[in-house]
Amino acid sequence: MPASPDASPRSVLVTGCSSGIGHAAAHALAGRGWRVFATARRETDLARLRNAGLEAVALELDDSASIDACVAQVLEATGGRLDALFNNAAYGQPGAVEDLGREVLRAQLETNLLGTHELTCRVLPAMRRQGHGRIVQNSSVLGLAALPYRGAYVCSKFALEGLTDTLRLELSGSGIHVSLIEPGPITSRFRENAYRAFKAHIDTAHSAHADTYRAVEARLAGDDGGGRFTLGAEAVVDKLVHALESSRPRARYYVTLPTHLIGTLRRLLGTRALDRVLLRSTRDERQP
Repeated sequence: MPASPDASPRSVLVTGCSSGIGHAAAHALAGRGWRVFATARRETDLARLRNAGLEAVALELDDSASIDACVAQVLEATGGRLDALFNNAAYGQPGAVEDLGREVLRAQLETNLLGTHELTCRVLPAMRRQGHGRIVQNSSVLGLAALPYRGAYVCSKFALEGLTDTLRLELSGSGIHVSLIEPGPITSRFRENAYRAFKAHIDTAHSAHADTYRAVEARLAGDDGGGRFTLGAEAVVDKLVHALESSRPRARYYVTLPTHLIGTLRRLLGTRALDRVLLRSTRDERQP
């Protein structure tokens, strides 16, 4: 992406910067000369980001007023410009589909889909005025294929991918490029946060899946050192940099071997054959 006409640093708004991919992305982009607006929900995390030299902005994706205030603060600081948005903030709500109450599913969609959508729509007018912009959505391998006990998260990522593909088509010729990043397992606090959501919202004792949940809970509560296919957050950041800075950003970026494998199998196999592969891959672990 070319530098701003007034030679000011390129600006990017990154969501979910308290840890993991967002934290790594904010620091890496700042190191590359971007003016980074890093968001988080809690004041302790905001203070830590500020102490690290980033411009930290409070953002709660479940709250329209918070989204409006965040965008207003960023645009005021930049004189009404924003070169890029990296929608990274999300969480996973484990549990069997039949155990997901309406409010639990709504909460998952509010953060992972509806808040992300609203934030994206709020920054588009500024990008249209300046005639360029980059929007990068952090999706998941679970935006490509479903796995058991991850239904709420799968639902949110499938929907995000559909909205993003449509947005990319609608913005054709506008100078605003839209990309999806689809990571597999990445080292982060994702499992820790998922375990918290699992304990808060799933009634394991009265579920038809009670036996499976015992294994699920043991894995969620265990050490999240990552499996053999787990990569560090920098693997996502590498793709993000290309999506933001390349003159020809891709529509999709696969990250980790499982994403490449599932993406290939989805193209080659029928639905039932792919189901057998996915069930076999999760039968032993029963991981949400």
